[in-house]
Amino acid sequence: MDTPASMIELGVNIDHVATVRQARLTDEPDPTRIAVLAEMGGADSITVHLREDRRHIQDRDVRLLRESIRGRLNLEMALDEGVLAFALEVKPQQVCLVPERREELTTEGGLAVDSENPVLKDCIAALQQQGTIVSLFIEPSTDVIDTSCALGADAVELHTGAWAEAWAKAHNCPSAENQRALHQQLQRLEVAAQHCAQKGIRCHAGHGITYQNVRELLHLTALRELNVGHTIVSHALFVGMERAVKEMRDLILAGPID
Repeated sequence: MDTPASMIELGVNIDHVATVRQARLTDEPDPTRIAVLAEMGGADSITVHLREDRRHIQDRDVRLLRESIRGRLNLEMALDEGVLAFALEVKPQQVCLVPERREELTTEGGLAVDSENPVLKDCIAALQQQGTIVSLFIEPSTDVIDTSCALGADAVELHTGAWAEAWAKAHNCPSAENQRALHQQLQRLEVAAQHCAQKGIRCHAGHGITYQNVRELLHLTALRELNVGHTIVSHALFVGMERAVKEMRDLILAGPID
């Protein structure tokens, strides 16, 4: 069954608000204040990535967000023993397990999902035992979705980065080659979303989504949640966070492009 656009939830990633703060190691801008404005604009959840190197979001931010926001806190984290212990203490409503490499600027790909990985299995089980929804950030692959289901994950978040790059290339240079590449990437997402529906696992999507391309994802079968960050934070510099989130929410409510 297709999910109406009005039922697709919007998660707003505010990592880069903390990036600006950490550039001066000061106390502003405050991610918690920004999160409240994001919720006023229509955010259903607030996403933050607590990285092992704490390059932007800090432990204190997560604690304050957990206490302050009205909606769901979605904590992105790697399979790190220390971060897991912290998550088990703070008890976010949702965790998205992601790959992490110290040298990367941002998450570069999907999680390596192995049904025989005891660390991954134990991490999922421990989080679920305390009532946390567990999502896996994955490449749009039916095999990986099957493995995610076997591990007992509640949801998968389809990595839309390759599609977003193909979309930008096809719109900046609409050659036949670029159009074919875009079609192939979109088809991967369509097949993966359909497979989520067949397997009965909740389908999320994120990475590289912008105001310009978001409506071209809204036809995906079973899509329940979009996680969007950089484009909203960037737009907020011009119009403010509440309006920036509202404009993204309005695009989602408008539904797919005919």
